[in-house]
Amino acid sequence: MSNFLTLAVAGGRKTQSLVNHCQALPSERKVALLTFTQTNQQEVKARLTAQAGHATGVEVMGWYTFLLRHFAKPFLRFKFPGERVGGFDFDGRPGRFARGKSRFMTADNRIFSCELGRLAFELMEATPALLNRLECIYDEILIDEVQDLASYDWEILQLLLHSNIEVRLVGDVRQAVLSTNPRGRKNKQFDYAASLEWFLEREAEGCLNITYATITYRCREEIAAFSDSIFDARWAFPRTTSENNDETGHDGVYLVRSEHVYEYMARFSPQCLRYSISSAKHLDLPFQNFKGVKGATFERVLIAPTKNIENFIKNGTPLESTAAAAFYVAVTRAKQSLAIVLDLPGKSHLQYWAP
Repeated sequence: MSNFLTLAVAGGRKTQSLVNHCQALPSERKVALLTFTQTNQQEVKARLTAQAGHATGVEVMGWYTFLLRHFAKPFLRFKFPGERVGGFDFDGRPGRFARGKSRFMTADNRIFSCELGRLAFELMEATPALLNRLECIYDEILIDEVQDLASYDWEILQLLLHSNIEVRLVGDVRQAVLSTNPRGRKNKQFDYAASLEWFLEREAEGCLNITYATITYRCREEIAAFSDSIFDARWAFPRTTSENNDETGHDGVYLVRSEHVYEYMARFSPQCLRYSISSAKHLDLPFQNFKGVKGATFERVLIAPTKNIENFIKNGTPLESTAAAAFYVAVTRAKQSLAIVLDLPGKSHLQYWAP
């Protein structure tokens, strides 16, 4: 069975590619379209309704819902006879030395979100009926933002890739800032941007075909080129090309000194971004956090950098992968202009904006 992964750049219309795929399917094709965030689920449902209304065989759901509906609820008895799933506990965690049932669920049988992946995988191991049932229900499983998977999710995906279900994945490892299980220890070496290594290993096994979608329809060429510099050369990401040829009179990437920030704001009204709520407290600006704007698009962006980002711009000091991913997300929200607050340029050749 052929399985496919498309690694697309920011603004590469990843989610739209799945909608287009569903639009072209025959109505009898049964498909599960999975994604992590509720915002993305709502967006996908809206697009499918508007653009692929005939695709009645497509179910959109979250990753947790998928594991609860098709793994935990129907097959829990194969691991814990006589027990039934009583709900879902998103924030709770088992005790440090918990064993047996208490490892996976509360006293009233609510499944811990952090242990759901492990439970689902162990249920797959406990009975072949689970995968057989999935193969009877779905012809295809599509996963958006696949880089968000973590821990035992990779074990589940491995078994799906070797099933009779066609699996199609889309994602961007450079935007790996969220996780289905950020504290999970299993497969820690594949967390976040390092998921690229997992995909390459599956490609070497012959169970996954990887293609790269390198066109951004969002970011101007100057912003796309700057975004390519954020991850160092050892990642070997292909160069991004831009289809955004719009001109507004203020386009590209700029540095802005602190003394000019408020005048820049008055002139261009950019969306202000910072790493976290504890960052850039010296600037009285309407900030959003880097990770919180994943998936968003803004005409103009102004970034208050962390010390590590400053060192990257001034000296070319490489960012570690999770910091690079967060910065990449922030940079690639911008369509026309990107400004970074920095008083001393160091070795940077970026142009300063001045009133």
